[in-house]
Amino acid sequence: MNSGKKSGFTLMELLVVIAIIAILAALLLPSLSKAKSRTQSIACLNNLRQLSACWHLYAGDNNDRLVPNNNIAGGAPGPSWCQGTGILETDTTLVESGLLFSYNRSTALYRCPADVSTVVSLSGTRLSQLRNRSYNLSQSVNGDPTAWLAAHIPSFGRLSQIIGPSPSQCLVFIDENEETMLDTHFGMPTANYGNANEWWDMPSNRHDQGANLSFADSHVERWRWSVPKIAQSNPMPVTTADRPDYDRVRAILRQKL
Repeated sequence: MNSGKKSGFTLMELLVVIAIIAILAALLLPSLSKAKSRTQSIACLNNLRQLSACWHLYAGDNNDRLVPNNNIAGGAPGPSWCQGTGILETDTTLVESGLLFSYNRSTALYRCPADVSTVVSLSGTRLSQLRNRSYNLSQSVNGDPTAWLAAHIPSFGRLSQIIGPSPSQCLVFIDENEETMLDTHFGMPTANYGNANEWWDMPSNRHDQGANLSFADSHVERWRWSVPKIAQSNPMPVTTADRPDYDRVRAILRQKL
């Protein structure tokens, strides 16, 4: 006999179901977050791999000469792989004016998908728009020849000249810290010049306390840091805990003229 009553969850049963869902969500969210982080890092590495291909194609088209890296804060502007600061630009005009853009006409290659830094106005106000560029080119590969430090900072002018460090150990592109993107040039003190206890530019801290890098032989790597890379001043002093990371990056730059 049907009494007409409908069966359903009791309040206690409903609370148990909600508790189980909450526990499952707590277990799954870290895994989903890690999966997203890995996906972003893989996409970033792919960007660097493609930019490195453009860098090699330029040398092939220009009798072994490396693309100019002539856009440095405080230096006279000139033709360069890319233009601008990475901080101020609200459009991709300066990215597209770079000497490498014609080899792969994708502005997306220039920004790491994990980079959530936004554009800053000339007055210093942080805007909501994401930046267009996350990567800089090493001072060791045809660094700015017109800047005041050019007589001291060594760089390779041709692809075939890259020895010490070798192509597999010579930095080309790096995923740079958003606070030091003042130009298109990643620089550090070398054996010829500068205080070896300070960062001029700093790697990013985006990929699980790490950054992605490309090398002159075209391979790419993710490097994890001993301590977080947080740029708070310019230049940034090197702490005792930071020293292994600093020395590791310095070793992949050309040290002597």
